[in-house]
Amino acid sequence: MGILTPLTTLRISMVKRLKTVKPLAPERVTAILAELRKTYPDVVCALHHKNAWELTVATILSAQCTDVRVNLVTPALFKAFPTPKAMMQASLPELEELVRTTGFFRNKAKNIQGAARVVVEEFGGKVPQTMEEMLRLPGVARKTANVVLGSWYGIASGVVVDTHVLRISRRLELTKETTPEKVEADLKKILPQDRWIAFSHELIHHGRAVCVARKPRCADCSLEKLCNSADKTWSSH
Repeated sequence: MGILTPLTTLRISMVKRLKTVKPLAPERVTAILAELRKTYPDVVCALHHKNAWELTVATILSAQCTDVRVNLVTPALFKAFPTPKAMMQASLPELEELVRTTGFFRNKAKNIQGAARVVVEEFGGKVPQTMEEMLRLPGVARKTANVVLGSWYGIASGVVVDTHVLRISRRLELTKETTPEKVEADLKKILPQDRWIAFSHELIHHGRAVCVARKPRCADCSLEKLCNSADKTWSSH
């Protein structure tokens, strides 16, 4: 074994210390955030969109569906009905056919048309910029509202909690809750608000590439040294 440099020794010492601190200790949370930012610099929303309305529709369609599939569907949808007014005036069967492959297509078509009507009739054709107003749109819950407010408007109103964020937050012991609403509440307490938006994007990308649901790729994980999850597939400590 080679001789350890002072810097390497210092890093090993810091890792050992972070392992022994409480899961929600500020220094541990800070270390997790630093690793995520370094691993996923300038990460952005995976749903393709050109404006707030397109992002709203894409996020509604993403329920129980992959972003990849949504990105395959939305170009034809927005070409046929590019604005909230156009979508409001579309026939429901047309919308259903265009979004069929995203699953639950009848309910999703009804929701995006209903959202279009509210945006046109109550908000002058513009997607609103507050949580309270966003939640008035059919098909929009906190997750969708947080996606649009954060990714398009840059408003940190909350933390997007999808399946990846929920799973990894629990693995990292940042929460013990099992519902998106309660997980979001816990995360808002421990994360600085200026990291709410990026944190979700980072964890979503991490969950797709490394910290997958089954057999997480722990040997390739930049957070492995900070993680003590019971279902790790490899451990350095």
